[in-house]
Amino acid sequence: MRAEQFLPDHVNQIEIDGTTVRKGTVAAFLFNARLWNDPQASEAGRTAAMADIAAALPALRAIGLFDVLAIRDDALREWVEGR
Repeated sequence: MRAEQFLPDHVNQIEIDGTTVRKGTVAAFLFNARLWNDPQASEAGRTAAMADIAAALPALRAIGLFDVLAIRDDALREWVEGR
């Protein structure tokens, strides 16, 4: 399956089992995970990243991201698994 088969260019979101999954959810998660691991990140930036990750978890789980990929950072993985 190609990306445009899952979400065509003209579609920005889909519903999976009652959860809205927006285009860009995985990319935003990756950005926030990098920020989580950035020792130069401000506390405010890290706090915002944590909130954004938490908000995205239902969509990421709905698409099965964590059924296929594992978070390499132990602290982030444990934090995600605890939510």
